[in-house]
Amino acid sequence: MLSAPRGTRRRKMRRRADMPLLGGARPPIAALLALLLAVAGATALVLGDRDRAGTDTAVLTSQQRVAEDGALSLRASLDESVTDLQRAAALFTGPAPVPADTILDKLGKVYSKWRGIAVIDPADGTLLAARGENIPLGTVLKSGGTGKSDAQDALGPQLVRLRSGETRMLVVAALRAGGDKRPRLLVASGTLNVPGISTGENRSLLVVDSAGTVLASDGPSVARTSWAKRVAKTAAADFTKTFEPGGHPGSSGHLMGTSGSGHTRTAVGYAAAARAPGESSPAGALGLSVITSVKVTQDSHAVRTQAFGLVAGGILLLLALLVTWVLMRTVQRPLLQLYVESRRLGRGELDRPVRSFRGREPARVGAALESLRRQCLGERAPGRTGRARGGFGTRATVICCGVLLLAWAAPLLLLLNRAGGGVTVPKQLVEDQRRRTDTAADRVRKALNEGWADVASVAQIVGAGGGKDDSADKAVLETTLREHPRYRSVYVLDGAGTVLTRAGATPRHPAGHKPYEDSVAQLNTSGKEPAVAAYAAVPDGKGRTVVGEYDPQFLISMVTRPGLGQVWLIDAKHRIIAADRPHGFRAFSKLPGGHLDDLAVKARKDSNGKSILHRSSRSSSLAAAAPFTGGGAVKDLGWQVVSEQPTSWLELPEYTAERHTMLAGLLGVTAAVACLGWLHIIVIRPLRALADRAEALATGDRKTVLFPQHHDEVGAVVRNLELIRQRLARPFGRN
Repeated sequence: MLSAPRGTRRRKMRRRADMPLLGGARPPIAALLALLLAVAGATALVLGDRDRAGTDTAVLTSQQRVAEDGALSLRASLDESVTDLQRAAALFTGPAPVPADTILDKLGKVYSKWRGIAVIDPADGTLLAARGENIPLGTVLKSGGTGKSDAQDALGPQLVRLRSGETRMLVVAALRAGGDKRPRLLVASGTLNVPGISTGENRSLLVVDSAGTVLASDGPSVARTSWAKRVAKTAAADFTKTFEPGGHPGSSGHLMGTSGSGHTRTAVGYAAAARAPGESSPAGALGLSVITSVKVTQDSHAVRTQAFGLVAGGILLLLALLVTWVLMRTVQRPLLQLYVESRRLGRGELDRPVRSFRGREPARVGAALESLRRQCLGERAPGRTGRARGGFGTRATVICCGVLLLAWAAPLLLLLNRAGGGVTVPKQLVEDQRRRTDTAADRVRKALNEGWADVASVAQIVGAGGGKDDSADKAVLETTLREHPRYRSVYVLDGAGTVLTRAGATPRHPAGHKPYEDSVAQLNTSGKEPAVAAYAAVPDGKGRTVVGEYDPQFLISMVTRPGLGQVWLIDAKHRIIAADRPHGFRAFSKLPGGHLDDLAVKARKDSNGKSILHRSSRSSSLAAAAPFTGGGAVKDLGWQVVSEQPTSWLELPEYTAERHTMLAGLLGVTAAVACLGWLHIIVIRPLRALADRAEALATGDRKTVLFPQHHDEVGAVVRNLELIRQRLARPFGRN
């Protein structure tokens, strides 16, 4: 077997040692090919047919959101009941015990949500006073009547099942007075109701405990169906899942129920009424979950994009191979050949002329090398030489490759496979938008009414002093402000509207204006931020009134809910009072659209609210409006909650296909710009500079030292040019 001569083997080894293993034209070209192949494969796989034979993911996600709203509403309502009783007990704390009947009478005038309320002596279980229905005191005495006082204060809410099958929540608070070692207990029982979500004939709501037992229900009876039991167990099992920041404070999810008659199925959502880590919530420890279900009609329509994805992926595959071949032929191969020729001249092998090159920059460098070869043989350096012309420049070639790839990506990113404004939106999503908006309105209404009840309870305490001790009244106001983050200030007005005592920020009650009657009032209709306050008259207070001004951030937090789009709280004149944080708002501005004003007008005539699918020439959206219903201190406000969500945000198959198409185009643009930009910076610009240096050396510049900036093909040619320069700089240009 013949072997190569020893000198040939050494030359090959030295040649391999001089050539770079990394850097140069090969990595960006290889990366471009790999990325384009990956994008082509992803395009063919991701743009598949979207089957709608079952329920759309958007409908299932909507049910999960409805359940989350219900869970938050339930938890907030139960927490408010607990804190109301505890704060009321704290207000009746003093050096001398307040008679039990007096306490219950005052609380009965303010709070009407408790079914029964009582004061007991835990020492012997004596019932000191009671109002309303009978309370199962045996549970209270068994749980907290025999321990230390600290244990009594730590008593949380308890769920009790009555013989009638109804569930009651018992709340216990300590009534301390003077030096009592064993305080009396204030006990209240409330009904465990389903959240304030409208059900109708098509929706069911369940409240279950940690064992999956149904505690409350509304809507069609589904508690005994197999899927209801399965969801109850799933919700109970998921209750202790790790909280995800930014999401629902507790476990939540959705699943499909069993098929009904015809083409209907049951979409189910569930959410735990849990508390987030570090959050104070007495009701969050009860282990309650809310389950919502709705029957939906199947849609056998499917979004066909598989052929589109295969064609787009195939075209990109061909373009990737074409662009890679062009770059290898016009950039990588000429660079390697220039390296070989320059290395030969640098070693003094001048017997063969330098080959001719295609491409403008390689042709210029090749012509300069040929001139240098002749100069090394004794010819005189030319004073000026014209630039060699070899066709397209390398920069123009890279730009053409980029344009070719962008011609594939840009239509996907901007034009093709658009969903348009005529997408079929399930009616259930339109109805869910109304229900969730109605829940948000109910949540705001209850929060404002609860705030008024707190102010009314403070008025009871202020009235007990007869207005003779301003320092005591100020202490009560400061305690209320500290324990109620919903207020920015709490103060007492006289009959003429003059501030007598205050705690917190400067009052914004109109100067010289008499206090409003017991209600929640809107104090302004213009300005930088809205002013809303709860007014409660002091019993036998000679015109005095306690006022609690709501913090605008509190109103914003009430209408902020994920997955509902943009939400606005508007007054009777459709001026914006609050809006969700992500979008922001300008106080007292108008709604951004005439269709929203029309919707608010229609909703005011219908206590159940209204929802529409609004379509324009370019897009469509789900919009809903829900007025305050149910009376209370806010009955004269005339406020509404309005929401609007673009349908493009929904997880419908048409929009999913559109987003995937845009993603494929974006990935194609990113791959082309990144790799071709990399190639231009690392190879093309240094190659153009190399052509200028080589021509300068060929025209007689022997003083400029040439040194490589990178260890790649261009850098290797520069090193060889430096060897040629040193050879020519010697006397007579010879060894």
